[in-house]
Amino acid sequence: MRIGSVFSVVTVLAALVGCTAGPDFHRPEAPGAKALTAVTPPAQVISSPGPGGGEQRLVQGGKIPEQWWRLFQCEALDRLIRQALKESPTLEAASARVRQAQETYRSRGSAIRYPKIDGNLSVNRQQISGAAIGERKSFVLTLFDGTLNASYTLDLAGSGRRELEGLAAQIDYQRFQLEGAQLTLAANIVAAALNEASLRARIAETRTLIDLQKRQLELVDEQLQVGATSLPDLLAQKSQLAQLVATLSPLEKELELSRHLLAVLAGRFPGDADLPTFSLDDLKLPGELPVSLPSDLVRQRPDIRASEELLHAASADVGVATANLYPQITLSGNVGSEAIKLGDFFANGTGIWSIGAGLVQPIFHGDELTAKRRAAQSAYEAALAQYKETVLQGFQNVADALHAIDRDAATLQALTAAEAAARDSLEASREQFQVGMVSYLTLLNAQRQYQDARLALAPARAARLSDSAQLLQALGGGWWNREKENGTDT
Repeated sequence: MRIGSVFSVVTVLAALVGCTAGPDFHRPEAPGAKALTAVTPPAQVISSPGPGGGEQRLVQGGKIPEQWWRLFQCEALDRLIRQALKESPTLEAASARVRQAQETYRSRGSAIRYPKIDGNLSVNRQQISGAAIGERKSFVLTLFDGTLNASYTLDLAGSGRRELEGLAAQIDYQRFQLEGAQLTLAANIVAAALNEASLRARIAETRTLIDLQKRQLELVDEQLQVGATSLPDLLAQKSQLAQLVATLSPLEKELELSRHLLAVLAGRFPGDADLPTFSLDDLKLPGELPVSLPSDLVRQRPDIRASEELLHAASADVGVATANLYPQITLSGNVGSEAIKLGDFFANGTGIWSIGAGLVQPIFHGDELTAKRRAAQSAYEAALAQYKETVLQGFQNVADALHAIDRDAATLQALTAAEAAARDSLEASREQFQVGMVSYLTLLNAQRQYQDARLALAPARAARLSDSAQLLQALGGGWWNREKENGTDT
């Protein structure tokens, strides 16, 4: 009954506690930027005709799908990313950190919201001198002691509530870190697949060029035998062929390294042989690219949201440091029994109890507590500055991607025109060679120029695809659409 009275007092006092020290957190206002970049107007149509090109329209305010990589219409890429999202150790670690933050919040929440109740049971055997009561002999006693102890610290100034607020912000921080890790993983797989596709195209074109150079070397050697050319011309042709052959091995090495990276990103060992292969023709250039409004970007990028939660946690730390300047009241009570015989443990007259309250008011700690509050305030200011920096970097990423889309489209268009001109020159050389107007060497030169133009097209085609992926990543990747479908407030 008496311990119940303790709990009643605790409950009443806890209900009276209402104040919370420190500042209330408010999300930073959306930046006032009116455009993501000064050079790319809304809904701009970007065109780069030819293989790997096409027309792209930037849709201002368009919806970014959660599985944004599917815009490239490559089933093999989609399957690989889906598998990676399930098996990546990086994501497993990020998920574990989310659970860790959640359990830390639950642990501290229980400690702050509820009283602590502990049961103690002890037995002590001791010898007592009888001199104090006029006896000449000692007494040996066995004392059985059992108690229930309860204590509760009232959160008068809101220190506990601010601490839980900060821990809740840490949960959201880890959740956005997980979203960012998923976005980065998918983007890295897309980049690795595009790099592989570009390398395969460059290797194929390089091998074709090597064959052409070998045929041209044979022709120069034949001309040397009949005195139609000089030895320096033959040596120059050999040097040119050797230099071209030397470029093949680095490309093949880079391809193998790209395959190793792709395997690890997918959560596999580099020796796995069942990875899909990618070519530039496997991935389609998205016809429409959604572009977020500037005011929406800060709510979409996981890194910005994570930085905001760190700012929230820093604000809560200011509240904790402020609350520590105020009094703390702790209520305590215990009830139990003491007996010298185990059989008398629950007999009348053996019960014990106590109830008490303690107040601690900081009076003099030097400058310790106020300095801690100033330090927490400075940490908040640092977190705010870091948040602003993250926002600026996010806008820079989007602006860079938009500019790259525009400029790389122009580059691809120019290289496509150069490839078309080289192809026309080759056709003209073939026709002239058939009627004896040009030499076979001239024809081979035209073929080599055409292959050079095709070789330059491969990285340009990959860059167009990569620019689209980088823009989708820079905009946040569409994770919030999954959250809305699941009924989660973002």
